[in-house]
Amino acid sequence: MSDTALAPIVSARGLRKHFGKTEILHGLDFDIPAGRIYGLVGHNGAGKTTTLNALLGLTSYEGTVRVLGEDPYQKRAALMENVAFISDAASLPRFLRVRELFALISIIHPRFDQAKARGFLEGTDVKMEAKIKHLSKGMIAQLHLAVVMAIDAKLLVLDEPTLGLDITYRKRFYRRLLEDYMTEKRTLLITTHQVDEIESMLSDIMFIRDGDLILHMQMETVSTKYAQVLVDPANVEAARAIGPIYAETGFGQTAMVFDNVDRAQLEAFGAVSTPTLSDLFVALMQRTPGDRR
Repeated sequence: MSDTALAPIVSARGLRKHFGKTEILHGLDFDIPAGRIYGLVGHNGAGKTTTLNALLGLTSYEGTVRVLGEDPYQKRAALMENVAFISDAASLPRFLRVRELFALISIIHPRFDQAKARGFLEGTDVKMEAKIKHLSKGMIAQLHLAVVMAIDAKLLVLDEPTLGLDITYRKRFYRRLLEDYMTEKRTLLITTHQVDEIESMLSDIMFIRDGDLILHMQMETVSTKYAQVLVDPANVEAARAIGPIYAETGFGQTAMVFDNVDRAQLEAFGAVSTPTLSDLFVALMQRTPGDRR
């Protein structure tokens, strides 16, 4: 296998970004291999959008970033051949008709297949002459999906792609994306606040907090590294002595999250499970006194 085949789709070393005297990103290091589905999760203002903008060549930065082997800030136009960025469904221009949207995207992105997009809408209630502002939420979801799946890109970046959509349409969107679009030659990078909804489809997860990457691992590693215990009341103090990274008490029960503690040891304190991504997010996003503010 060639070195090119082994090279990551995205690579960042010492990625920093300043706005004035304020440092927004604090030297991020990460690689994103081909054929993976990455979730980038963080609170508003954590640095997700700034990170995406750096990868897409939409902002200057310090450090080294390579996307498909190229500097995205210097080679943004060339990278458009194989990279696509689609924001949330609410960002679709409401004043356009559907056919006008497809025509516009055909101009913007060289790998958008208008015929394929039209094919995805066959059998739906989304008509080519309809104005986007007159479409229902369900139709917006179908239109957004058609746009996404009609772009043949090696890297597809989705920023809150289902924002504002009902849960039924969000689940349908992700299911079709996984079943009908994803291949070993394509890489997806998704940011979302509904982390539990995409947990089952992710291969890798990254948590960003206050400009720092505090978690970057494959999903299968989460279950071996982290454990959540619903601690029996009589065992709370003994469990605390082990050093949980997070503990919360409510309705008479105490749940604790542990990092790299043997599960056999934890079973003496109560029921042990793997934390959901949302539970892990809450646990790891807690600031300690030494953290940046």
